[in-house]
Amino acid sequence: DYKNVEEVIWAYKIRYEQIMKDERVKYILIFKNHGKDAGASLSHPHSQIIAVPIMPKRVLEELDGAKEYYDYKERCPFCDVIDEERRERERIVEENEHFVAIEPFASRFPFETWILPKRHMNSFHMLSEVEVTALAKILKNVLYRIYVVLDNPPYNFLIHTAPTTLEGKDYYHWHIEIFPRLTKVAGFEWGTGFYINPVPPEDAARYLREVTV
Repeated sequence: DYKNVEEVIWAYKIRYEQIMKDERVKYILIFKNHGKDAGASLSHPHSQIIAVPIMPKRVLEELDGAKEYYDYKERCPFCDVIDEERRERERIVEENEHFVAIEPFASRFPFETWILPKRHMNSFHMLSEVEVTALAKILKNVLYRIYVVLDNPPYNFLIHTAPTTLEGKDYYHWHIEIFPRLTKVAGFEWGTGFYINPVPPEDAARYLREVTV
């Protein structure tokens, strides 16, 4: 039932808003590790929320990249990705009125899946009530598709959002990234920062779309 997922998203949102009031906190990460190979430390379903007093390097790199694109194009790069994917359709897994789920063009991992809000907003906590419901529905469906196609794989689920300062209002766009843990990160990846993905995102999207939800 997507209502259960909706309750979880509300819990994320409420806790996020409470924690961001603490001036010591610079960034809040919400994530879920599913399965032992994805780092889950408990057998029952659970999510985690961690607040840190510094800006993570990964977040700074994403913000800097988005700002560089915005300075050149005067448009949010994530909004442009949404528009392009909705035109091409080939990498879309599912969409509803408020969200779109895609297999990114430059996917790092097989079946890497992003869920992005169609409305431009840089922080997760800005979700409206109707958007929470829409997110619950598409998130439940996407995770079910992954469950069916990949036979309940281990995965990591991350909410990428703006810092608590709300930096990047114009150029950043919060989103969810889901990584099924099907391949290993080894010497080449650690040494170069490049990733080898044996499954084209177009194929992954097609396999996921074929699942009846």
